[in-house]
Amino acid sequence: MPFDIGPVPPADLARFRLRLYGSVAHPVELSWAELLRLPNTVVTQDFHCVTGWSVRDLVWEGVSTRVLADLVRPTSDVRWVMAYGREGYSTNIPYDHFLAAGSLVAYRLNGVALPPEHGHPLRLVIPSLYAWKSAKYLTALEFLTEFRRGHWEERGYHDVGDPWREERYRKRRAFP
Repeated sequence: MPFDIGPVPPADLARFRLRLYGSVAHPVELSWAELLRLPNTVVTQDFHCVTGWSVRDLVWEGVSTRVLADLVRPTSDVRWVMAYGREGYSTNIPYDHFLAAGSLVAYRLNGVALPPEHGHPLRLVIPSLYAWKSAKYLTALEFLTEFRRGHWEERGYHDVGDPWREERYRKRRAFP
């Protein structure tokens, strides 16, 4: 079951741009055609939702996040990546999870173009974290040296979101 914070935005691939910027040596803006020319990767990963369900063995195809990082050359003090979607969504990803094996920006799911309800045309996929960290309708990745919260993190979700540690929500301070 797909979840969105607003209506599914339409995609115009002729005007599509993926912006990579922040604390990097070479910021870039990639067109759809340029993105498709980057080395392709296929990974099979489980996908875990914070609400308690999981989908096993999804086949994602796209560009490894390591390829994108190599392209822009982040500074040595980058610790987070903020992902932005077309509908105003944002989420923060620890840099080590962003670079982890299996992390990618996906444009195909299970052998077909990514459907609109799953983030067409491009979705960040961070399989080591809960699905809210895998931003749909991806338009930008900002490399950060300092911590900043995204949409759900500002609303109390955990800053990391590791499903194996059940990091759903930030711990709240108890009232005295």
